[in-house]
Amino acid sequence: MGRAILSSEISGSIWKINCKVGDVVESGQDVIVIESMKMEIPVVSNVSGSVVSIFVVEGEMVDEDQKLIEINTKD
Repeated sequence: MGRAILSSEISGSIWKINCKVGDVVESGQDVIVIESMKMEIPVVSNVSGSVVSIFVVEGEMVDEDQKLIEINTKD
């Protein structure tokens, strides 16, 4: 079992968090939505596993490459 960190690809505001610690997420699942320049940009998990940590809260401003979520992978 490994760990994966999902990071922001763009600066913006955390509009919605679609998971919580302990949830099982699948590869391809939207886990967070970032609002940037009046557009909603989904953050998609590239791994399957369980959410260990969420480093942000809704409404928080984030920078590009900022850590968002840590996932224990199934692999």
